[in-house]
Order: sequence, then C-alpha cells, then structure tokens
Amino acid sequence: MDEIIFYDTLRQGLWVSVIISTPILVVALVVGLIIGLFQALTSVQEMTLTFVPKLAAMLAVFWISMGFMTETLTSFFQVQLMPLIAGG
Repeated sequence: MDEIIFYDTLRQGLWVSVIISTPILVVALVVGLIIGLFQALTSVQEMTLTFVPKLAAMLAVFWISMGFMTETLTSFFQVQLMPLIAGG
C-alpha cells in the first residue's frame, strides 16, 4: 500500500469519526451550558442535576441519529475500505 493511500484513508476515517460524533457532542455542549446557566441563576449546586439531563439528552440524540451513524460508517467501509481490502 502506498503511503499516500494510507494517509488519505486515515484522514477520511478520522473525518468520518468527527462527523459521527458531532451531534452527540453538540447536544452535550448545549445541555451543559443551559444547565450551567440554570445553576448559576438559581444557586443550585446539585451534581446529579448536570449529569442526568446531559446523559438523557445524549442518549436521545444517539437513538435518533443511529441510522445516520450506521449509514455513514457503512458508506465509508464500502466505498473506501472494501476496494483496498480487495486489492483495488
């Protein structure tokens, strides 16, 4: 395998991982900011208040975006990796 093909495949794999993880990370950031603002305004410093809603929101987004994640990974595998494995 040529170095150019190896690094290009690695770059595309990392980009796919960024695209797949973006929805969950964005939701965690937004929910964390909203809860942090709520805690600052009300002076409630409960540890479970930050953890449970973030976890619930991340699970909901994961459940909603599972099809997108699966399609992206399958497409990457079929278009990029299968030809390399087959020798093309």
